[in-house]
Amino acid sequence: MSINEVDLEQDILVEAKTSANFINVGERTNVTGSAMFKRLILNDEYEKALDVARQQVENGAQIIDINMDEAMLDSEAAMTRFLNLIASEPDISRVPIMIDSSKWTVIEAGLKCVQGKAIVNSISLKEGEENFLHQAKLLKRYGAATVVMAFDEKGQADTEDRKFEICERSYKLLTEKIGFPPQDIIFDPNIFAVATGIEEHNNYAVDFINATRRIRQNLPHAHVSGGLSNVSFSFRGNNPVREAMHSVFLYYAIKAGMDMGIVNAGQLEVYDQIPAELKDAVEDVILNRHDQATDKLLELAPKYQGDGKALVKDNLEWRELPVNKRLEHALVRGIMDFIEEDTEAARLAAEKPLHVIEGPLMDGMNVVGDLFGEGKMFLPQVVKSARVMKKAVSYLNPYIELEKDQGSSNGKILLATVKGDVHDIGKNIVGVVLQCNNFEIIDLGVMVPCAKLLQVAKDENVDMIGLSGLITPSLDEMVHVAKEMQRLDFDLPLLIGGATTSKAHTAVKIEHNYQHPVVYVPNASRAVGVCQKLITAENRAIYAEELKLDYEKVRVQHAKKKPRTRPVTLEQARENGFKFDWDNYQPPVPKQLGVTAVSVGLAELVEYIDWTPFFLTWSLAGKYPRILQDDVVGKEAQILFDDAQAMLKTLCNNPELKASGVIGIFPANRVQDDIQIYTDESRNQVAHIAHHLRQQTEKPKGANNCLSDFIAPKSSGKADYIGAFAVTAGTWEDGFAKAYEDDGDDYNSILVKSLSDRFAEAFAEYLHKKVRKEIWGYVPDEQLSNEELIREKYQGIRPAPGYAACPEHSEKQLIWDLLDAEKNTGMKLTENYAMWPGAAVSGFYFSHPECRYFAVAQIQEDQLLDYAARKNWDRLEAEKWLGPNLQ
Repeated sequence: MSINEVDLEQDILVEAKTSANFINVGERTNVTGSAMFKRLILNDEYEKALDVARQQVENGAQIIDINMDEAMLDSEAAMTRFLNLIASEPDISRVPIMIDSSKWTVIEAGLKCVQGKAIVNSISLKEGEENFLHQAKLLKRYGAATVVMAFDEKGQADTEDRKFEICERSYKLLTEKIGFPPQDIIFDPNIFAVATGIEEHNNYAVDFINATRRIRQNLPHAHVSGGLSNVSFSFRGNNPVREAMHSVFLYYAIKAGMDMGIVNAGQLEVYDQIPAELKDAVEDVILNRHDQATDKLLELAPKYQGDGKALVKDNLEWRELPVNKRLEHALVRGIMDFIEEDTEAARLAAEKPLHVIEGPLMDGMNVVGDLFGEGKMFLPQVVKSARVMKKAVSYLNPYIELEKDQGSSNGKILLATVKGDVHDIGKNIVGVVLQCNNFEIIDLGVMVPCAKLLQVAKDENVDMIGLSGLITPSLDEMVHVAKEMQRLDFDLPLLIGGATTSKAHTAVKIEHNYQHPVVYVPNASRAVGVCQKLITAENRAIYAEELKLDYEKVRVQHAKKKPRTRPVTLEQARENGFKFDWDNYQPPVPKQLGVTAVSVGLAELVEYIDWTPFFLTWSLAGKYPRILQDDVVGKEAQILFDDAQAMLKTLCNNPELKASGVIGIFPANRVQDDIQIYTDESRNQVAHIAHHLRQQTEKPKGANNCLSDFIAPKSSGKADYIGAFAVTAGTWEDGFAKAYEDDGDDYNSILVKSLSDRFAEAFAEYLHKKVRKEIWGYVPDEQLSNEELIREKYQGIRPAPGYAACPEHSEKQLIWDLLDAEKNTGMKLTENYAMWPGAAVSGFYFSHPECRYFAVAQIQEDQLLDYAARKNWDRLEAEKWLGPNLQ
C-alpha cells in the first residue's frame, strides 16, 4: 500500500526538526506567562488567542508551548477547545505542539486532540518512580515526546552532578524498563539565575552547560532544553544586558549540545555584535571566571541601560590589514569594491595564481562556512560572500589558464531538479553554500531525466549526486533514480532534498532501493556537514552505518504507527459533508462569463506583495515588517529588503517585463464529489468535469469537506458558477536570473527568482480581488488592506491543485483546458504537472460565503477506487497521483 507522506513527516516531526542548529519554543500561548493570552482565554476570545499562536509561528517559533493552568479556568476544556481550533489552522498546526501543564488530566485531554506528534511538558521523578513510569507509559501509547525535568524525590537539581545524576536515572528507567524511544526524551536540567549576589549561584550557568555536555555524550539521542530567560533574571529591566547574557549563554550551551529552548527572539543579541567590554563582562559571569565577575557586570550594566547598545559599523580601517586578512574581511562582509585590487596584490605575492584560491580565498570562505554553521551569519550574507569569491576567481582564471594549472576541491557534486519539476531556488542556494566550502558543483538545472543525470555523473566522475524536487510526483522520480543507480551499479552517495521530501519518506520509500548511502538533507545549513562526512571513504562508511540504524528506527516507528483519527467509509464521509440551505441561497451571477487574458506591468503588483515568504526563502524567519526590527536577523533582513527594493525598481522600470495571466468564470453545478462545468448558461452540455477528493476521517464536530460541496447541487435547480486562473510573473524570469548567474552573481540571480515568486503570488492576489469586485462582482464594495488580503479575510477561496484541499496535481490540466492557458500566457505544464515558468500560480475560484480552506489528508481504499473510476484511470494511475494521501 502507498505511504501517506503527511503522516510520515509528522511521525518524526520532533526528530526531524532537531536536525536544525537550535529549536525555538514559543511561550506566549501560556496563561501563566502571558497576561494578554490569559485575558483572551478568560474572556472567551479564542479566535484572538489563535492570533497569539499564529504570531509566534510567524516570528520563527518552531514549537508552541500551550498552558491553561489557571484557577478560574476549566483547564481541560480550555486546552481541548484551543487545540481543536489550532488543528483547523494550517499556518499554526504546521509546527509541533508542546502541551504544558502540572495537571495530568489536562495533559491527557490535550494529547487526545493533537494531530501528529505532541510534546508533553513535563514529567519528573519528584513523585517517585512508579508515578513517573506510569505517566511515561501513557505518553508512549500516545506516541508523544516528553520534557523530563531534572527533579527527583529530593528536589530540583542545581549542581552539574545532580543534574546529570537525575537525567541518567530517568533515561535508564525510560529506555530500559518501558522501552521509551530515547529520541523522544527532552531533558530540562534547570536554568537558574546567575549574578544574584549569592555566591552559591555563581556556577549555575556552568553547571547547566557541563550537564548538557554530559547528557549529550552519555545518553544517546536524548535532547536538551531549557527556559532561557531565567539566567538573566537578576537584570530584569535592563534589556541590553539581558540580551547579551542570553546570547552568550546560548552560544556556549548550544556548543555543549543544547538543541531546544524557550527563547524570546526579541531578547537575543547577535553574539558577534555584543560590544567587546560587555561581552567580556557577561562571559565572566556566565562562565564564572572569577569572584568579581558579578560586581564588574553590575558596575558596567548602567552604561547599557535603555538604548545603550553600541552599534557595529563597518569602516575602512580594515584596508590597513595584510592582504590575506583584507580578502577574508571582504568575503565575510560581502564587499565587492576592492576585491580585484586585493586579489591582484595576493597574486603578485604568491608563487602561483592558483595558490591565491587555495590559500587566502579558501581560508576566508572557511571562516564564512564556520560562521554560517554556528549561526553567526545568515544565508543572504553567505550568498553575497560567494559572489565576492566568484569575482576573485574570475579575475584569476586567465592567469591560471596560462599555466594550465588545476586546483583541488573538497569534492565534485552533481545537483539537479528531477524530471517533471521546474523549481530550483532551494537547489541553487544549496549549491552556493557548498561552493563556499570548496565543493565543485555541476548544476544540471531543472527537469533533468534520470538517464541524462546518471550519464553526466559518470562522465564527470562526480563524488555524489543531489536530487531536488518541490511537487509530490518528484518523490516517485527520486525513487526511480535510486533504483536505476542500483541497477547500474553506482556506488555514489545520493542526497535527497526539496520541499516535499522528508526523512521519513527517504527512509521508507527510497533508501532500501539503493545499497549505498541515501541521505535526506533538510536545508542548506545541513548540506555542508553531510557532504563532508560522505566525501572520504572512511568517514562515509561510519556515517553510512549510522544512517542505516537511524532509518531502520524510522521504518520501525512508521510500521507501528496507528492512524491519528479513525477513518470512515466514503459513504459515511459523504453523509457528513458540508450542509447548507441551498433553497434560501441564490449564487451570485458573474458580471462577465468566459475567458479573459490579463497582462499587468510589474509596478502595479508591488503593493500586493506578501514579503514574509520572501524572507523565508532566504532562511530569515519572521513576519514582515516586524522582521526588519528583529534583534537577531533584523539588520540582515533590512539589508536584504533594501537590495530587493533596488532590484524591484530595476524590474519595474523595464516596460518589456509583464506579468501574464488568464481567468475564466463558467456555469457549473455539483454532482456528488464532481463539479460539472457547462459550455454555456443553457447548461445542456457538460464541457469539463472537475474531480475533487473528500476528507475521510472521523469528524465528530465538523463536516467531511470536499471542494464540490461549495457549489450548488444540480438537483437544487440553482444556477451556480466556478472560476479558474493561471498566472505567471512572466517568461522573462529564467533569462534574467541566468544573466546574473553567468556573470558570477548568484546573489542577484537568486534575488530575481525569489522576487519573481512574489510577483506571481501578488498577481494571483491582484486578480482574485478583481474577480471578487468586478468580473464576478459578488463583493463590489469590498475594502480590504493588503494585510487583510494576506490574512485571507475576503469572501471566497482560490484553492490550487497540488495543495491541501485539492491535492491531486493532474487537475491542473483541467485549468489549462478551460483557459487555453498556454496560448494566453505562454505557461506550460510538464509531464508531472509542474508549471513553467517556476514563478507561477494556478487554481480555482469559489464564491460561496462559507467556503474555506481545509486539508483532505488521508483517504481510504474505497475513495481511491471511486476517484479512479471518475477519472477513467486504472488503479496504478490512481496510486501514482493519490499515493501520498492513501492510508
